[in-house]
Amino acid sequence: MPDVPATTPDTIQRPLVLGSTSRYRRELLDRLRVPFETASPRVDETPAPGEAPQALALRLALAKARDVAQRYPEAIVIGSDQVADLDGMALGKPGTHERAVAQLRCMRGQTVIFQTAVAVVCLASGFEQVDLAPVRVVFRTLTDAEIERYLLAEQPYDCAGSAKSEGLGIALLERIDNDDPSALVGLPLIRTCQMLRAAGVHIL
Repeated sequence: MPDVPATTPDTIQRPLVLGSTSRYRRELLDRLRVPFETASPRVDETPAPGEAPQALALRLALAKARDVAQRYPEAIVIGSDQVADLDGMALGKPGTHERAVAQLRCMRGQTVIFQTAVAVVCLASGFEQVDLAPVRVVFRTLTDAEIERYLLAEQPYDCAGSAKSEGLGIALLERIDNDDPSALVGLPLIRTCQMLRAAGVHIL
């Protein structure tokens, strides 16, 4: 497990901050029924030259948590990032219809690994941990017409890999293999819960 050794957890129930403005991650964290606020991380998400998708996701998740933690030093901060990995090529958020079409054409009939990383940081306690929840997704051999109909219906232009598996995007897929079901949506809750417990957050 790629992580940074953590210190002994605090006994104090600290504020919880999600370092993301993604509504998908906010909705996932809501499932845990713990109070939290959100903050936008100020992080350049440009990949470094030759940086592998897995390394990119881990670096950005930790960078986002660290950046927000600078503004909330007493809080426990969650950062996350997701990169679609097609044979070592990183596919991020398409942003436009044209880029989404190009992404789905590249991925049809292929196995794509969605590298979803989560980090938890608390400056006051010295806690810092990061982990990766890879999800293997097999795309159907999609026709151009199917791609076009899907994109016009769901407009997933803010999603890495141009698909929302929790919505109509499930119709694009043949198979999903993972050990943390929420990871594909954007925040691996099993790993997040593990880290939060280690950081001193009482979920149950």
